[in-house]
Amino acid sequence: MNETPMALALSGISFMMAVIWGPPLLRVLRHFKIGKIIRVEGPYSHISKMGTPTMGGVMFIAPVVLLTVLLNAASLLGLNVLGRSVLLPLGTLVVFSILGMIDDWEGVRESRKGIGLRARTKFIIQIIIATAIGIILKYVLDVPEMFWPGVRIEIPLGIFYVPIAIVTIVGFSNAVNLTDGLDGLAGLISATALTAFGAIALIQGQIYLARFCFTLVGAIFGFLWFNVHPAQLFMGDTGSLALGATLGVVALMTGQWLLLPIIAIIPLSETLSVMLQVTYFKLTGGMRLFKMSPLHHHFELSGWSETQVVQRFWLVSLIAALIGIALALI
Repeated sequence: MNETPMALALSGISFMMAVIWGPPLLRVLRHFKIGKIIRVEGPYSHISKMGTPTMGGVMFIAPVVLLTVLLNAASLLGLNVLGRSVLLPLGTLVVFSILGMIDDWEGVRESRKGIGLRARTKFIIQIIIATAIGIILKYVLDVPEMFWPGVRIEIPLGIFYVPIAIVTIVGFSNAVNLTDGLDGLAGLISATALTAFGAIALIQGQIYLARFCFTLVGAIFGFLWFNVHPAQLFMGDTGSLALGATLGVVALMTGQWLLLPIIAIIPLSETLSVMLQVTYFKLTGGMRLFKMSPLHHHFELSGWSETQVVQRFWLVSLIAALIGIALALI
């Protein structure tokens, strides 16, 4: 654990970078009128958020990319700061952010205003990207395929690994996207989960991966400086799709992806609530299981304030992350 100081230092640097360039980014987004369109069927209290700048994911993605590239370049000078193993999660972050950016941009254009990319188109693109990532994980990086809590040896998955990787990456990319509905919620949940997997990577000796995780966590905290209630900007799909996919890749790289449903219990619950709501609605001919889905809207309509939902969901996420780390230590 003597690598912890470097990881924390990178977190602090990325935090400061995000906070410093936040105001200029806000001015740019406002200038080009890249504002969020709030769905009419959502909670009435959210109407006041109409027009809040979106695509805010750029605020934490740019510092992570810049810092990671610079530190990898430093290896040419003989400085052992970051390794090439972080290029895959970094690439995942960038590629999924580009997909999300296109979706956000489509959502503010007149032709697709408030809608964005077609769901089927976005889903197919996600699968194609995730397939490429799964193949790289198995056949290029040769990461540990799976660890079972309490079992010290790696469990090989053979031909099943790539399909599992695809489901993990695409599933959690969309799960974090569904979680992104309240000020600060997706950022806090993602930062907590990435901190947990950063700690697991440190424990397993995956130093470079841990440093990448903490660099991203620091940048997310910088974004949260502007995203806490009342939010000055939203991360949009630019941020949420990228964070979810990167979280999935990091979990796969540690081989501890079985712990992902525990550590990321909030995004998982948000996704299940949508699936259950749709299924129940169809089976009952129009009845609802929840007052509204995703799950955070149900609690809002049950009388919780937005800050109460965010704080309580984050507390659950924090406890789940601690349980996940404990299971990785068994």
